Amino acid sequence: MTGTLAIDLGSTTTVVAFQPADGGPAHLLALPPYSTSDPPLIPSLLWLSHAEACQPLIGRQVIEAGLLERGGAELQRDFKRWIGAPEKPATATEPQQLLSPERSGRLLLEQLWRQLPPGLQPQRLVLTAPIDSYRGYRQWLLQATASLAVPEVALVDEPTAAAIGAGLPAGSRVLVLDVGGGTTDLALVHLQGGEGRAAPIAQLLRFGGRDLSDSRQSLRTAEVLGKAGLAIGGRDIDRWIAAELCPELPGVEGRSDLLSACERLKCTLSDQSEALTLWLPADGGPPRELRLQRRELETLLERNGLIDLLDELLERVLAGARAAGVQPRNLDAVLPVGGSSRLPLIRRWLEERLPGVPLRGERPVEAVALGALRLTPGVAVKDLLSRGVSLRCWDRRSGEHRWHPLFVAGQPWPSDHPLELVLACSRSGQDQLELVLGEPSGEERSEVVFVAGLPVLRRRPAGAAEVQVWNEQPAPLELEPPGSPGQDRWQLQFAIDAAGQLLVEGRDLVSGTALPPRRLGRLH
Repeated sequence: MTGTLAIDLGSTTTVVAFQPADGGPAHLLALPPYSTSDPPLIPSLLWLSHAEACQPLIGRQVIEAGLLERGGAELQRDFKRWIGAPEKPATATEPQQLLSPERSGRLLLEQLWRQLPPGLQPQRLVLTAPIDSYRGYRQWLLQATASLAVPEVALVDEPTAAAIGAGLPAGSRVLVLDVGGGTTDLALVHLQGGEGRAAPIAQLLRFGGRDLSDSRQSLRTAEVLGKAGLAIGGRDIDRWIAAELCPELPGVEGRSDLLSACERLKCTLSDQSEALTLWLPADGGPPRELRLQRRELETLLERNGLIDLLDELLERVLAGARAAGVQPRNLDAVLPVGGSSRLPLIRRWLEERLPGVPLRGERPVEAVALGALRLTPGVAVKDLLSRGVSLRCWDRRSGEHRWHPLFVAGQPWPSDHPLELVLACSRSGQDQLELVLGEPSGEERSEVVFVAGLPVLRRRPAGAAEVQVWNEQPAPLELEPPGSPGQDRWQLQFAIDAAGQLLVEGRDLVSGTALPPRRLGRLH
């Protein structure tokens, strides 16, 4: 099965989604034994016995083996936020990891790729990146995906993907609250598109197996109207819970086993009013029940200043938006993403601070991956032209004939929409219009353009390209009555059919005579 694969590499959770090329619905992809179930998500965890381990434990395997509670240098986690950043220092409670963040991320991507279901053959891989660090992240992705057998690799920024995945239209102004494992970020973004402008689209990093590092195309990210963040996230909430429930224990930050149990409590309280879990200490101590009610958690979060911190972030973001002429009433939606954003306290805070603004949080974890698929056009596989075709036309300004490209090498076919041209006469008493076709050649270079919303690799001439005239030319178009210089006469539509044939049809603008569809020749 061919199609597009999206991977949203997160600090705590990685999401893999797939959309078949036949236009079937997009869905999250289960990758046992790495992924959890309902929904299928992969914890962003690696366990290595040594630095060169090529078969590490991944995701759920780490949890089920009890290694998350053990911790140590073999456990690779929270590496996404450090990709492209200065070297992460070791701390007393968190030792230096065996692999660099870049190598950890690359290893996870490679292992997920190898675990794809048999028969699944992605033709395009689209990945997501933080909007502030996409430049460095882009370079890392080029290296991290170099060994993957996929002809196309694309990149999209996370706020845009999240908004599109939540069903928001292009042109929307959206406040995105991302509560990750180690950070909380607020960003007010204006999606590209709307009001007659081009909609957002993913940036291709590789196309047709070719590296597009030097391509003139650029990543069209959302416009950031205001942004603020702080280094507090879901893992800090786990630490607060641990200190509250086990005040007699020193150094709860270093107890991975206890923090994992507290994380389970927190997740349960997103949906239930009370949570109970069993903590099995890694040092062999007796099992212990941990119990917490939702109202107790909310009191704990308020006491630790979470609401005050969110208020400060929001005010900084709205100040930047007001400087850009955007008021809170101009927002189209609020979009919470990240697992901890599901806490009812955070949802109520958003509703109270931004009354009347719709809250779109139906799929906070999956929205980015699903939106990445929607931002990658052309999931239907089409053939690409290996050569182009041009038509010789009369140029009024220069007073001479020039070659006008109809279809270019690398463009997909069959055509979604015909190319329309209006041809004029070049001399007095002209009674025919010749259709002289040729194939461009000469010194060229490649760039990516988008034709009918589909990314194509176009060969762009470095100078005026030579054209090799076809040996067999179509019959000329009759002019009755004869034309005069500069007079528009034939309105033509050119297209390529499913057999690769160049077609033309149209009408005489003076006499109204119609030209039925005519085959001009086959393209390859």
